[in-house]
Amino acid sequence: MLITEGTVALVTGGASGIGEAVARRLATAGARVAVVDRDAVAAARVAAEVSGLAIACDVTSEPAMSAAVAEAETWGGRLDLVHLNAGAVGGQSGITDLDTEAYRRVLGVNVDHVVYGLTAAVPALRRAGGGTIIATSSLAGLVPLPGDAIYTLTKHAVVGYVRSSAATLAPEGIRVMALCPGFADTALIAHLRDQFAGFPLLDPSDVADAVERMLADGGAGECWYVQPGRDPGPYGFRGVPGPKTGDEPPQLAWEG
Repeated sequence: MLITEGTVALVTGGASGIGEAVARRLATAGARVAVVDRDAVAAARVAAEVSGLAIACDVTSEPAMSAAVAEAETWGGRLDLVHLNAGAVGGQSGITDLDTEAYRRVLGVNVDHVVYGLTAAVPALRRAGGGTIIATSSLAGLVPLPGDAIYTLTKHAVVGYVRSSAATLAPEGIRVMALCPGFADTALIAHLRDQFAGFPLLDPSDVADAVERMLADGGAGECWYVQPGRDPGPYGFRGVPGPKTGDEPPQLAWEG
């Protein structure tokens, strides 16, 4: 997918960090960008700077996400690209401790928002004749992150949802992919920054670079890793063994 002057995009969590970097990159390429964020003031600031639309939204609410998608489509006359990027950290192990309220909040931002955003976006993308949905997962969606099982659970859920929905939507010209960055220097890890002394962190612009690559070269259902100093690319999943019958060798249930 090439970003052109007629492209209309929506980015959640678009008022800071990775979302802001992506919104600015898309606007620079010519897209009209709807900046969606719970922080109305910050969303308005970024939207004004990219000549876009600011939408204050609680992404954990299905009606609010549906309304945000509808507002963006009405404003732009169409909708071509949706980046479901808003995220939250777990802040607890989820094993020896469990703050139920915080657990539900993280599930709401990291999982519910992706489901609500995708289901709201699909009809709009169909009306546009196809398009792309990118959901931000994490390296923690591909491998375990010790110490934060709740965050890992939510990001694995995003990867599974993306890979499954991609297979359903690809025949309609709707490409669904997951973005899986390593640790990025954003507000999400501000409270842990001392722990990352000497550890290479991604700059949000590095992740925006990866999004550009995904839009140009990514395939349906791919989950792109992003790590400092490495070219981003699709993660190689192994197929799982299928059932074995008689003396036949085991077959893979599916590839990907």
